[in-house]
Amino acid sequence: MNREALQTPMELLLVGGTVQAGIFETLHHSPMTDEELASRLSLNRRAVWTVMEALVALGYLIKKEEKYALSTEVEETFFKRDSMLYSGFSFMHGYELTKRWLELPAVLKTGSPARRERGSIGQRYFIEAMASNARLSALEIASFCLAGLPVGARVLDIGGGPLTHARAFAGRGAQVTVLDAPEVVEMMQPTIREGESIAMIAGDFTVALPPGPYHLAYLGNICHIYGEKENRALFQRVAAELVPGGRIAIVDFVRGEHPFAALFAVNMLINTERGGTWTLAEYTCWLTGAGFLKIELHNVTGRQVITALKE
Repeated sequence: MNREALQTPMELLLVGGTVQAGIFETLHHSPMTDEELASRLSLNRRAVWTVMEALVALGYLIKKEEKYALSTEVEETFFKRDSMLYSGFSFMHGYELTKRWLELPAVLKTGSPARRERGSIGQRYFIEAMASNARLSALEIASFCLAGLPVGARVLDIGGGPLTHARAFAGRGAQVTVLDAPEVVEMMQPTIREGESIAMIAGDFTVALPPGPYHLAYLGNICHIYGEKENRALFQRVAAELVPGGRIAIVDFVRGEHPFAALFAVNMLINTERGGTWTLAEYTCWLTGAGFLKIELHNVTGRQVITALKE
């Protein structure tokens, strides 16, 4: 039991609510008094003052001559993409998840996920969170997954919309095809730079995959969204698009092998119809049924990677 973890997440709720109110974005453009902020954003002045003072106390804002401004750390973390501190508003995905977790009592009664539309802003937060989480491990995972494959290997990155891993693969000479939902492709396609060997395709990987053949299929944090039926079918689709001896690489929390896997399964219970975390024995059964051999579990920079080869 972790008593510290039972403390109210006041800071996350404070900062998340401030982001939703548009206060950080507004102060990014110009310092303001509490009265100016309240007027600009149609907010209550007393409420704005109370929240601003709390953010000053926590180091998010600085106050000079009655005007509030972003601290240097917040400016670099939220807005300066070239800063080593930058993570954008990726933490807002956790803020949105926190609101969904409050519906756990209802989920326990019905077994159905908490229903909420993500929307375009929520989609942006999700993409930023996935990109931020992958940033530290993407290069080493790409090197590991490509090891032994031909130079210029063709890679299918399924659900790779944040492009963090796609760029890591492409940076090592691979030709990368990214399949993701239409709204993700629309959001991320303009960020692909000239000369990057990355092609984005809009589609639903539970229905079909872009035709191969590919040397590697990369499934990063995909399998926990679905249950046995969907994962079995996905592995069969992957096998059909790989070259003989082609590789599948699955990054996910493996139940019984990762300490966070059981808790993360509750997140999937709250947010998906059939998602969860799965054991290595389950992955082995599903992959074998799809015609894969040499199924192995690896630890790469703290991430669990299951690899297998097509017969």
